[in-house]
Amino acid sequence: MKIAILDDYHGVANDYADWATLGPQASVHVFRDYLPEGPQRVAALQPFDVIVMMRERTPFPAELINALPALRLLVTTGLRNNAIDLPACKARGIVVCGAPGAADAVNATAELSWALILGLFKNLCVEDANMRRGQWQTGMPLPLKGKRLGVVGLGKLGSAVAAVGRAFDMDVVAWSPNLTAERAEQGGARYVDKQDLFATSDVISVHLILSASTRNVVDAASIATMKPTAFLVNTSRAGLVDQAALMDALRNKRIGGAGLDVFPVEPLPADDPVRRLENVVLTPHLGYVSADNFKAFYANAVEAIQAWAAGTPIRTL
Repeated sequence: MKIAILDDYHGVANDYADWATLGPQASVHVFRDYLPEGPQRVAALQPFDVIVMMRERTPFPAELINALPALRLLVTTGLRNNAIDLPACKARGIVVCGAPGAADAVNATAELSWALILGLFKNLCVEDANMRRGQWQTGMPLPLKGKRLGVVGLGKLGSAVAAVGRAFDMDVVAWSPNLTAERAEQGGARYVDKQDLFATSDVISVHLILSASTRNVVDAASIATMKPTAFLVNTSRAGLVDQAALMDALRNKRIGGAGLDVFPVEPLPADDPVRRLENVVLTPHLGYVSADNFKAFYANAVEAIQAWAAGTPIRTL
């Protein structure tokens, strides 16, 4: 059994799970670097019976699935992965299993959302860069107390972000396509309509699952109604935001700035224009990244492979 572990950027997969428990018949190869799309990716993955994916870092469309005749099991960290063509896997008889992370992984993403919010309000990246150039106090930090936090999506993650906003004595409002006033109150926010949230919030934090109905939910019209001083923070998925409209607003400084952890293409190309903007705080999709979460991911991946090898697949998608 030949097993490939993809996109182990941190080089921790071997240490975070006991792959030896799969037995001497299993050989494990770890790919630390992202495999470029195309013939190089196909050639690298063709020998493997089992592939362990790190969430959506490497997509598995039908074209790739059908180019891997040896593939019999695909394990994805997490219990949902929109980057896998599940019908193509089913047609090929490939089993797809999930490997959940740590139970409190939502906290890591909420914490990163707040790191980005604070970085924007306190101008941390610019001040840090200027301090290293020998400068002193080059900008005016903004207070959070009394400002309006708009939360788009008030599930577990959005509610955790809202709780911190209340601790900072902010006015916390929320909207999502199916949110009600009662559910917003339960999540620690006050319900407002979409236009009101975008037009009046001082910072907007996005926490929705990407689907056909939520793609570009933060559309050009919503961005156009934002205050010129307002910030947009996205630690969910880039597809939730109209990227062309956001980039245009940032380039022309029609909004105060953005904190971004997710991008249309990942890893973000070195020459991507967003890297050159001064009014953004950028992180490399770190929202779900923590040692505890990755240990759970890889341990559960081993468990999924064991169950599949025994003829009793678990957590099938």
